[in-house]
Amino acid sequence: MPDAEQILAAVRAACLALPEVVERPSHGSPAWFVRGKKTFVVFADHHHGDPHTAIWAAAPPGVAAELVAAEPARFFVPPYVGHRGWLGLRLDLAGEDALDGTELRGIAVDAWRTVAPTTLLRLLDA
Repeated sequence: MPDAEQILAAVRAACLALPEVVERPSHGSPAWFVRGKKTFVVFADHHHGDPHTAIWAAAPPGVAAELVAAEPARFFVPPYVGHRGWLGLRLDLAGEDALDGTELRGIAVDAWRTVAPTTLLRLLDA
C-alpha cells in the first residue's frame, strides 16, 4: 500500500498533466484548479478523522452515485461537495482495490472536463 506522499505525487502528476491547471492549498489541503479558478480535485489525507487518504473530484452528472452504489468500499460521497455530484475515491486501499494509476488519471481527466471551459476542452481533444 503506498503512503500518503506517494499517493499525493500520483494525484499531482495526474492533475498537472492537464491544460492550464494550477495547484494551491484549499482549506489546508492540496487542490487543483482549472485556470486557477475552478476546483476539480482536492486531496484529502485523513480529513477530519477519516481513516483514509482520498481525493474528492468533480464528476459528470450521475457518475458519483453510480460508482458509489457499485463499489462502496472504494468510492464515497465526500462531505461539503458531495451534494453537488462530486465523487470521493479512497486511494490507500490494498489488494485488488489498490491505487490504479490509469483509473486515477481517468478520474482526474473527467473531473477536469466537468469544470473546464469549452475552449480548453477543445485544446485537450486536439
